[in-house]
Amino acid sequence: MTHDSSWRPASNPWAVALVVTLAVFMEILDTTIVNVALPHIAGSLSSSYNESTWVLTSYLVANGIVLPLSAFFSRLLGRKQFFLICVVMFTVSSFLCGIATELWQIILFRIMQGFFGGGLQPVQQSVLLDYFKVEDRGKAFGLSSIAIIVAPVLGPTLGGWITDNYSWRWVFFINIPVGIITVLAVYQLLEDPPWEKKVPRDKLSIDYIGISLITLGLGCLQVMLDKGEDEDWFSSHFIITVAILTAIGLVGAIYWLLYARKPVVDLTCLKDRNFAVAGILMAGMAAILYGSSVVLPQLAQQDLGYTATWSGLVLSPGALLIVLTIPVVLKLMKVVQTRWIIAFGFTMLMLSMFYSAGLNPQVDFTTLVMMRSAQSFGLGFLFVPLTTIAFASLPQRLNADASALFTMFRNVAGSIGISLSTASITNYTQINSAYMVHNMSPLNENFNLALAKLAQGIRDFTTLVGDPMALATGQLYREMIAQTRILAYVDVFTLLGLVAMLMIPLCLLLSPIKSAGSPGAH
Repeated sequence: MTHDSSWRPASNPWAVALVVTLAVFMEILDTTIVNVALPHIAGSLSSSYNESTWVLTSYLVANGIVLPLSAFFSRLLGRKQFFLICVVMFTVSSFLCGIATELWQIILFRIMQGFFGGGLQPVQQSVLLDYFKVEDRGKAFGLSSIAIIVAPVLGPTLGGWITDNYSWRWVFFINIPVGIITVLAVYQLLEDPPWEKKVPRDKLSIDYIGISLITLGLGCLQVMLDKGEDEDWFSSHFIITVAILTAIGLVGAIYWLLYARKPVVDLTCLKDRNFAVAGILMAGMAAILYGSSVVLPQLAQQDLGYTATWSGLVLSPGALLIVLTIPVVLKLMKVVQTRWIIAFGFTMLMLSMFYSAGLNPQVDFTTLVMMRSAQSFGLGFLFVPLTTIAFASLPQRLNADASALFTMFRNVAGSIGISLSTASITNYTQINSAYMVHNMSPLNENFNLALAKLAQGIRDFTTLVGDPMALATGQLYREMIAQTRILAYVDVFTLLGLVAMLMIPLCLLLSPIKSAGSPGAH
């Protein structure tokens, strides 16, 4: 059972897909567009930068909690009504963020933004599943992938440009016209199929224990991932406490959802092998996508001196390449088993990460763009095939719960990828410094020669004031720090390449199907 043939939507499915995807694009854009505006927000609201990072954390926590619960809210309110409430309140929250005058206000409104924004992605995905036949889902997911992959890349570039040229408040205000247009269009076009109608209150049991455990587990997990680096991870009592609460919440939630009579999230969709394996692969792809999307701009800004706008432009050509790759992938899915396309995507992703590990301190803008473009080429072969095969053999009644879980896998893994990548940069920089500093010793002949040569150059060719040997030592030390940072990025790209390599064998566990659901030849 995949689709109820007795129901046909009154509106054009592509118009509906465009409208619900526009809402998702707006929401995903907001997860990254604020990042570059944080220093401006902190200064404007008279707070420290560390305090202002709660503007990001609060959004991610609320967003992560709602993701797996979206199917429950759809049953409680009706899918169309829930989606409309989410878009309206997300738009209102954006306006409130833009007019905030104190830090606590913007954190509160960001919690509201994250809460209502969290329901948009799962509902959008379940709408696409219901509005399109199995053979057309690949094209619909191709449209969806543009929002999910391009929006996080566009966010920092757009946010930097708006902040530099206008005010950080316009980072939030730009959501208002988009939100109004989306609300009007959704109200006119979207309708609920019979199986997604609002469930009467007397027939809907509320799983308070399941909701509480999910809230505790995912909320604490997002706090731990977002604040771990700032608090020095498990050397902090705060992070240890949050980690313990995360384990209690997640383990308890899994146990409860498996054995409860009417759980808030139906985990039986994980019994479907395609969905379970595709979920793992999507999590791996998301960790690599978001991890590398943070690492490259960080390298450009912090180590190479790029502006926020130029560091964003490093990612932009890669996003365009993904958009151009999707039509090719859709054609390939008709003639090649989907699992081989996914395996090819991870292989290209692995090779691109190893290519990116060839960094050096003299890397230029063009080379950075080439590295990101190589990474994006592999990503272009993953999102649509993975999303399509995940739902190829699922019963239609599980679409809503499965969409919520699949989106949660992607977003949580993305947060993990960001946290581990940024933490690894710091960790590997310290490790590399410990190794390299041994060579900066008076007992090392090569170091003495380099130091003497540099000191002589300072005497002969510069007007610097001070002891040439001391100036030369300081210059070599700065060069060492720069090299250890570059080596740290090399290590992180290598690790991401290894993660991609581990995903390749899992592709063989997927069913041998073509074109999103028709049986394929072995």
